[in-house]
Formats: sequence, C-alpha cells, structure tokens
Amino acid sequence: MNVTITPAALGGAVTPPPSKSQAHRLIIAAALSDGVCRLSNVELSQDIQATLRCMRTLDADASADGTVIRGADLVDGFETPPPEIMDCGESGSTLRFLIPVALALKRGGRFTGHGRLMERPQEPYFRLFAEKGIAWSLENGVLAVEGRLTPGVYALPGDVSSQFITGLLYALPLLEGDSELVLTTALESRGYVDMTLDALAQFGVAAEYDGDRRFRVPGNQAYRHRDLAIEGDWSNAAFWFAAAFLGHRVDVEGLNPRSVQGDRVIGEQLARLTRPGPAELDVSQCPDLVPPLAAMAALRAGETTAIVNAARLRIKESDRLASVTQVLSTLGADVEEHDDHLVIRGRERLTGGVTVSGHNDHRIAMMAAIAATRCQGPVTITGAECVNKSYPRFWADYEALGGQIART
Repeated sequence: MNVTITPAALGGAVTPPPSKSQAHRLIIAAALSDGVCRLSNVELSQDIQATLRCMRTLDADASADGTVIRGADLVDGFETPPPEIMDCGESGSTLRFLIPVALALKRGGRFTGHGRLMERPQEPYFRLFAEKGIAWSLENGVLAVEGRLTPGVYALPGDVSSQFITGLLYALPLLEGDSELVLTTALESRGYVDMTLDALAQFGVAAEYDGDRRFRVPGNQAYRHRDLAIEGDWSNAAFWFAAAFLGHRVDVEGLNPRSVQGDRVIGEQLARLTRPGPAELDVSQCPDLVPPLAAMAALRAGETTAIVNAARLRIKESDRLASVTQVLSTLGADVEEHDDHLVIRGRERLTGGVTVSGHNDHRIAMMAAIAATRCQGPVTITGAECVNKSYPRFWADYEALGGQIART
C-alpha cells in the first residue's frame, strides 16, 4: 500500500497502542507459567502475532487474540524438539527471546523469519553455543539449534542487543541449577532489560542484577500464572510527541508515567530539543527513538542536533542510520550520516513534493508521515503497510487527528 499525504495540521487526543515490548515479555512468561493467564489490552501487531504463533509451536495454548494463555503443560516433558519450524515473522524479539527457551525446554528447535530477520546478527548466541556444546546451522533462512542449556556462567556483550540478555533471563530460571549471566561490555538499552526483570518478577521469577555487568539467576524456578494488562507504548507514542513538537495540538493519552519502558525518556530528549542552541542526544539506551527524534531535529529551525551512539541502528528492520538519512534528505532536510551518528541542521519547513520508501520499516514510515506535515508539497510513502509490524491502526489514528491521506 502507498499513502499520499497532503500536509495538514493535526489536532486532538490519541492513545498509542499497547507496548509491543511488554506484550512479548508477558506473553512468553504466561506461556511458561503453571496455569491460565489472562492478558488485557493486547494488540495483534505482526510481531505479537509471531510470538503467539511460536508459543503455540512450543505447546502453549494461546487464544487467537492473545488474551488467554494456558501454560500449565508447557514445562512438563521435553523429550523431543518441536516438530514445526517457528516462524518469527520479522520480529527480532521473538527470535532472540525464544532460542534459549527452546533449548531449555525442547533441547532445540528450528526458526525462520522474513525481511531482514535471518540476516540480523546472532553471533553472541553462536559464541555461547561453541562454549556449551550446542550445535547450530543456518541454511536457506532456517536456523536450527540442538542441545541442552546447562546451569553455569554465560558471558554476553552488553552493547550488541539487549534481546540476547532477555532470552537467557527467560531460560536460565528453568534449569536445574543456579546460573550467572556476565556482561563483557557495558549494558546498552538497559530499559529493555529492566522491562524483562519486571516481567519476570510479576510472574514470581527471581533474577538479581547488580546494576552493572552481572545477573544471578537461581535455577529450579516456576513461573506463576497472573492476570495482567499491557501498558501503552512509549516507543510509538514518541511519534505523536514529535507531532506536538512540530506545532500540532496533539495530546497523548493512556501512558503510564512510572513505566519501566526505556523509551519513556522521550520526554527528557524532547525537552533538550526545545532549548535553544546545539543539542547532542545520546541514544545508546533508546535506539528506537531515533526516527521521531530525527524528524524533530530536521525541523528545529536554525539549530544543529547530533544524534550519537547509534551504530546499532544499522541492524534493525532497515539500516536506520541510512534510511533516516535517505528519507529526510529526500523530503528536503539537511542530514549528515556518519558511521555511528547523525548530524542534522534544522530548517523551518521541508520541501516535500516527492515519493519516499517506507524501507519495510514501521518506524521509518511513521517518521515520514510526521515530517510530511511540515512539508510544502504532498509526500507519497511506498510500502506504508509496514506500520502493521507494531502499530496496525497508525493510519486510522493519523486520519482521526486530521491527517490528509489517500491510499493506493
């Protein structure tokens, strides 16, 4: 689907979708639990559907809408690997969270995906597999792992992706003995690890973090069933905060101000952009905020913004440093791309009158949609359905706020 946006003012109240990051975590914990869990405020984005699909392959019983999950039989008897290939869609969280879980429960499994997913790096796991005697192969887009996780010390880098850490934090409590997870480099995206620890605690699972580079995880633990609600998503809300920064009268509702979601720092980052003068934004702990921050910086008239410590954006759904640069530059912004950062010189308005690709990346398409409201001419975004990955009703919400779009 392509959408053509005629620049117009946005206004009104909007409630962002439930947190995709929290939903992944609560669904997996519920599927590992000892009973029936009822989850409310679940939105079936493509990524969440992928996690539900994979948990069913691992023998969990999940309702079609993801609100009722029965995990009572999941951890009883794992003599054979799951018979089906687990289709993770384009969800890096689903793939990386479930690789250790499948090893702990089923002594392995087979995984596949779409888009760039199977090209995204898994080396931290592969190095661990070599140490732990776990076999793996990656052929024709299918990753097969076979072996058994055993209690012990697991060493991972903290600056590649927090998803590897989360995967082990879900699996290690199920082992028959205590384990330690040791980070060999400083932890980035700590907010996502905090979300994992919070989810585990809500299901009665203990994992002690020293606040630096070491996690202690007791073995022989059981996930206890719970009924919980998914919070509103600060990551997707950031695009509406960006719209407000650009002068639109948009009120964002339904967020937990005390959430452990790391992207809650959008408020602090926005405040820095509001102050006059050059700004440097360190996104090492909040990489998903780069697209909305870049849209704001591009229209911060007369001011220069550096978005730094962003190298990990090159291994997202798109190479986000490249795609942010390409899309905003095509719209008429002044963006300078470097290996691990962007330098953006703000302008009063962008020219528009162009067609840009959504790069099969939900956050890039939403960034383009927000930036288009401050363009002089219409903007066409190709592949606009990619927002379904995390925010299926984005275009409906955009229109409800007064956005002028035509779909083809």
